[in-house]
Amino acid sequence: MKYDYLIVGAGLYGAVFAHEAKKEGKKVLVIDRRDHIAGNVYTEEMEGINVHKYGAHIFHTNNKEVWQYVNQFAEFNRFTNSPVANYRGELYSLPFNMYTFNKMWGVVTPEEAAAKIEEQKRAAGASEPKNLEEQAISLVGTDIYEKLIKGYTEKQWGRPCRELPAFIIKRLPVRLTFDNNYFNALYQGIPQGGYTMMVSNMLEGIEVRLGVDYLEEKEELDKLADRVVYTGAIDAYFGYKLGVLEYRSVRFETEILDKPNFQGNAAVNYTDAETPWTRIIEHKWFEFGTQPKTVISREYSSEWKAGDDPYYPVNDDKNTELYEKYKKLSESEERVIFGGRLGEYRYYDMDAVIASALKRCRDELGK
Repeated sequence: MKYDYLIVGAGLYGAVFAHEAKKEGKKVLVIDRRDHIAGNVYTEEMEGINVHKYGAHIFHTNNKEVWQYVNQFAEFNRFTNSPVANYRGELYSLPFNMYTFNKMWGVVTPEEAAAKIEEQKRAAGASEPKNLEEQAISLVGTDIYEKLIKGYTEKQWGRPCRELPAFIIKRLPVRLTFDNNYFNALYQGIPQGGYTMMVSNMLEGIEVRLGVDYLEEKEELDKLADRVVYTGAIDAYFGYKLGVLEYRSVRFETEILDKPNFQGNAAVNYTDAETPWTRIIEHKWFEFGTQPKTVISREYSSEWKAGDDPYYPVNDDKNTELYEKYKKLSESEERVIFGGRLGEYRYYDMDAVIASALKRCRDELGK
């Protein structure tokens, strides 16, 4: 055995584990089937702008340990996520707050807004939500659900809101204030110089091989190390023998525009059902750009199929039940640690991925 750990995947989970293992004197090899490090947080420079190639990634956390951890590898700016909703040319504030309620209903006080939501919630009979539609109406009323949630959510998930579980939208921020900060997290920002630079700093001094497909070369690669940290899809690891876990995927159309400003904001969500894309990202605004040109990406949501990049696990009852079977199977793989969004089939934010990796490192390395 040449290495203590073979780490499959150079995304956040793999990079954190690799960094911590190396710090403990372990010999580590990191592989990734893509031609770049950083997984889905990968950023590439275009026209002097750090483009989030696999969709917008805004770092936000209330976990002080995680915040201090990532600040070892990058300096973060003060970016605050304040997306805008575009419904057939009408612009509304996201998160839902007093600006949204004033534009939607003409209300001025928090009391008036709360009364309007309560009135619509009662009329819809949504006091005990059983699905996403009922949950959304109970939070913000029928008008906001119909204009700003329904179309966007059904495009994103490819399913009627009535068929989606209520928990998906429970974390939706709703405020009876004029606070435009979507996440309202204690710590928030974007690494200056992009996420790729941050992950590169995590992997400094560690051997990395790109363009290597672990599952295609598993037998030979497994011989290289005592332990494997696997961050790919758990069902793929087992050859889908119990069935295929469902994901949503995302396709991006990225354009360089010969103008300094396209939409005036990093993220604009298109919430009507007719517009085929879910949102447009203008990347320069993540780092307060002053470049003469701009880069935009339209995002199209789709059902995952073999060959696509999986993005969002579909954590409904059926898929959760199947994952539990794979998880039980994974416990018999004594040499392998399964981690990350795909390895654990969980919709993780970046800070939660890092926290999970650090916890596993402590358990594994006895730190």
